[in-house]
Amino acid sequence: MTMDNPFEGKEIWFGVGSQDLYGEEALRQVAQQSREIVDALNASGRIPVKLVLKETLRSSDGVRRFMVDASADDACIGVVTWMHTFSPAKMWIRGLEALKKPLLQLNTQHHFEIPWETIDMDFMNLNQAAHGDREYGYIVTRLGIPRKIVVGHYTDPAVADKIGTWARACAGWDASTHMNVMRWGDNMRNVAVTEGDKTEAERVFGASINTWAVNELVAAYDAVKDDQVKEIIEDYKAKYEVAPSLLDTDYESLFIAAKEEAAMVNMMRANGCTAGVDNFEDLGALPQLPGVAAQRFPAGYGWGFSAEGDWKTAVLVRIGNVMGYGLEGGASLMEDYSYNFTPGNEMIMGSHMLEVSPSVGTIAKPTLEIHPLGIGGKADPVRLVFTVAPKKDAVVVSLADVRERFRLLMNVVDVVEPLGDLKELPCARALWKPEPNLEVSAECWLRGGGSHHTCMTTSVGREAWEDFARIAGVELATIDADTTPRAFERELELEDVYHRLNNKH
Repeated sequence: MTMDNPFEGKEIWFGVGSQDLYGEEALRQVAQQSREIVDALNASGRIPVKLVLKETLRSSDGVRRFMVDASADDACIGVVTWMHTFSPAKMWIRGLEALKKPLLQLNTQHHFEIPWETIDMDFMNLNQAAHGDREYGYIVTRLGIPRKIVVGHYTDPAVADKIGTWARACAGWDASTHMNVMRWGDNMRNVAVTEGDKTEAERVFGASINTWAVNELVAAYDAVKDDQVKEIIEDYKAKYEVAPSLLDTDYESLFIAAKEEAAMVNMMRANGCTAGVDNFEDLGALPQLPGVAAQRFPAGYGWGFSAEGDWKTAVLVRIGNVMGYGLEGGASLMEDYSYNFTPGNEMIMGSHMLEVSPSVGTIAKPTLEIHPLGIGGKADPVRLVFTVAPKKDAVVVSLADVRERFRLLMNVVDVVEPLGDLKELPCARALWKPEPNLEVSAECWLRGGGSHHTCMTTSVGREAWEDFARIAGVELATIDADTTPRAFERELELEDVYHRLNNKH
């Protein structure tokens, strides 16, 4: 059971700007050099989505056709533009305003250095991307169109890396706009931060969030065939250290856990869903609160999952898994649980009752165990127990509904090893040192209204989420090494003013 490749069959269109002023010979050179650049970027191995070079854009009608076609093509998830020569920016207006896909402006050129001894006016006329990109950049800014800007020579690995990160954000956005979220039950009673406007979420993120009765899941559970359950159990045995009791006296509990996973997976697939959420307060006739099943949504299928009805975090986990596909690490539900206030070693312990996923990476092979839960009123659930592996520059991200808009809040963190073995804690957990430190991080998180539920990503870091937020047009408040409480509070105030003035809906 592995995640489907979200990049397969997807493309990023590469549009090169020029004009007819320089003649056919110059345009042939533009096309040839553009092809060399695109081929080099594709060959770099750093961009997970294929760049597809289109015909050189030389007129307003040509630009508009390019942008309209890109917007209508389901395979196209983003557009890169580069001005090889001087491309008069008014010819871009109609096309840019028609574009519905993410945009990247690449500020590069074909030659690496100025040919000091041979440069002449013919060379200058052909190789004036620095000129053309400023003309183009002005009109994109004037039109108020968000875009990623990447500057540097196309042979520089850092340039390909930045394009690759943006491409991952484009794939995350594509996944968001094609996402169906399956909710078994509603939100946990009387909890505020997990609530949100599902209609507005579909308008902003494209994700369709709907509810299926728990009784439907119970019916799906009853319909599961034993062969499917046994296949899942064999997968458990191959991937995890299974507690001996689960293969002996507690085998019935293991069978139930695998049968619940099969039922959930069958319903998700039958309804084309890529994220799910349940609630321990609404389990109907299910024998257990799903534990290992929920943990395997991100790890085994690449789906999003969150608990207690928190569909917003489930959406983030799915986006995080898509953006990080093929990289070490992954995305998972996380929740702040406890602080370590030891001077010089301040950190946060994150965990959850059952649902933290090993997709984010583990120090040792996860163990599959059964333990009492104490809430939910059901049989003891089966769950994976592990400690998340150390990772520098990971992030925790939350999504909050702040009345008239959504706010993403992100903290850059270093995941670290625990100071003890945590042998008495029968659940998955992570320890991290937040930037810039625990005191500032916690104060700013509270100030920003961040949720206790987060999506932790250890595969992609802040840049991918920044690119995603820009594409989505959603506020992103970041807590990092340079954050101070006073400046952060001021940033939130300015963001509040900006988003209220810029509300186009």
